[in-house]
Amino acid sequence: MEAKTESVKNESVKEFENLLKEDFKKRDLKEGNIIKATVSEIGKKHIFVDLKAKSEGIIPIEEFKISKELQDLKIGSKIEVYLERIESFKGEIIVSREKARRMSSWKKMEKAFQSQQEVEGVITNKIKGGMVVNIDSCLCFLPGSQIDTKPLRNVDDLMNVPLKFLCVKLDKARGNIVVSRRAILEKTKNEDLEKILSKIKEGDIVEGQVKAILDWGAFLDLNGADALLHVTDLSYSRVKKTSDLLSVGQKVKCKIIKIDPETKRISCGIKQMHADPYKDLDKKYKVDKMYKGIVTKCVDYGAFVKLEEGLEGLVHQSELSWTKKNIQTNKVLSPSQEIQVKIIELDMEKKRISLSYKQTLENPWNSFLKKSPVGSVIETKVENIVGFGLFVSLENSELVGMIHYKDISWNESERNLDKFKKNDVVKAKILEFDKKKEKIRLGMKQLEKDPFAYFLNKNNGDVVTATVKEVLKNGIKVFVGKEESSLFTIKKSDLAKEIENCRPEIFNKGNKVDCMIIGLDKEKRKVSLSIKELEIQNEKIAIKKYGKGGTSSGQMLGDILGKVLGSNKNKKTNKKKSKEEK
Repeated sequence: MEAKTESVKNESVKEFENLLKEDFKKRDLKEGNIIKATVSEIGKKHIFVDLKAKSEGIIPIEEFKISKELQDLKIGSKIEVYLERIESFKGEIIVSREKARRMSSWKKMEKAFQSQQEVEGVITNKIKGGMVVNIDSCLCFLPGSQIDTKPLRNVDDLMNVPLKFLCVKLDKARGNIVVSRRAILEKTKNEDLEKILSKIKEGDIVEGQVKAILDWGAFLDLNGADALLHVTDLSYSRVKKTSDLLSVGQKVKCKIIKIDPETKRISCGIKQMHADPYKDLDKKYKVDKMYKGIVTKCVDYGAFVKLEEGLEGLVHQSELSWTKKNIQTNKVLSPSQEIQVKIIELDMEKKRISLSYKQTLENPWNSFLKKSPVGSVIETKVENIVGFGLFVSLENSELVGMIHYKDISWNESERNLDKFKKNDVVKAKILEFDKKKEKIRLGMKQLEKDPFAYFLNKNNGDVVTATVKEVLKNGIKVFVGKEESSLFTIKKSDLAKEIENCRPEIFNKGNKVDCMIIGLDKEKRKVSLSIKELEIQNEKIAIKKYGKGGTSSGQMLGDILGKVLGSNKNKKTNKKKSKEEK
């Protein structure tokens, strides 16, 4: 009985299924077909459509956002959908709006491919080897070689702009579509170029639109014909980048300067519309004359100054200031500033003008030297201390002079720099001025008497009296005369003839000692002194004076000195007795 009931149920299900299929056939509901549906409900995540079936179709709302269709969608709107499944495992009808759109686009692309019709699309993004083009929601591949008739360095200007393409390859099995923009351009170019060339000739003034910008120029669209505008033909003035003067989409007037009959290439220029300012320039502008100009641009190496429209000259960095050699241009001049300039060179061949700004101003070096010639004594302020000397400002001006460490003191030591610090005010004498290099050398020691002047009329072997300044372990420091600025060292070995007497500690500061000059270099200002050599010389004189024949009789030096000392003693005794008698 149960088995009979089960079989009845199965038969009824099969019968219902058959009836449903027949009903779907009547309504043209077949899987894999595109059918028309009516929007019945718009939810937050899904769109519900009426297919006139047992249930509604459900479509994810994201499928409508891709083509921006959602904003125009409302209840009752008629749309095409792709029927994937009549009944899923959940009993739902599976439909897709995106697949319907793609299938529709694919059929259109098939027709366009077969008939070689143009299609419109937008380049969406870059990929390896080319670009992705969206044509009515159908994604196609645009190879790099098919973007334009000539290679383009910058394709960003073509992105997200409606463009025309030709379908050159369609693989239905793989779902690949290859399109070409170059084919469209070549097709239209050849057709239109002849018409355009017949209407224009060399020397004509035409209007074109900037199509693409390159480092060396720009391509213009002359109503369908491409023309090259080289960067050198933009202006008679200096142009570093094409983008400084032009932008994509800009309309410009230019002059046709050349049409190649073989290649049919058009060259045009903007500067040719104006007279060449360099023609007969030497008649209008003279070297060493001053003219007014406007600063157009400041760069690291100088400033460009416009003398008239299309005529610019360069003020080199070295011609900006009299006093500062490596000064930044923007610290002296600024764009749009009107200034006086002096022409220092006109190169007609290279079309270059060299200008000077500093030569229009008074040279502070000349004015300073008029007030303070070489030999003058001035007060200066220490601006900087370096290893070889002092840099000082001259009378609070921008001028800077140098005092070498050898010109600070007569002892010419680098330690002299330790006495100074920045902003110290010092007196100095102007020693030398180099006009070419614009450098002033000053000295401080020249304000004092030269202690070495004492030795200028002296020679080796002369005896001088020195004063002990300092006692050292290896000798004594002394000065000769009244000047203490120059000190000389008498070595320990030169303090006495006898070794046991060569002791620095027997001397005191302020002691006066007689010594002999044993080394005198007037050029290097070096002096060597010795007490020992003076003692030896005195011995020789004593032997010569009192010891005649002494060597033959066997007299010793002590005997000779005894006689000398004895005679001196007798003289003193006789003087004492004569005083007492009186």
